[in-house]
Amino acid sequence: MNLIFFSSSFCDPCIQTRGVLKLVAGLVPAAKIAELDVARDTAEAERAGIRSTPTVIVVSGDGTEVFRAEGVPTVNQVLSALAKAV
Repeated sequence: MNLIFFSSSFCDPCIQTRGVLKLVAGLVPAAKIAELDVARDTAEAERAGIRSTPTVIVVSGDGTEVFRAEGVPTVNQVLSALAKAV
């Protein structure tokens, strides 16, 4: 289970998303969370089709995208996506 969090330094909703993902990490320690800054990690952001920040993508073990949230996701949304990724 991998979560990719695309953020930007000037993004207030990104701060809220960090809080949501911190809660999720506490509930699901097996979840791997990577934060990528769209200004620094432009190639990855382009490959992922990122149009806005924050964007959270949940990817299953075989690399299939099972969830994408543009904007601040809820803890329940992320937990449900992680369940689909198993």
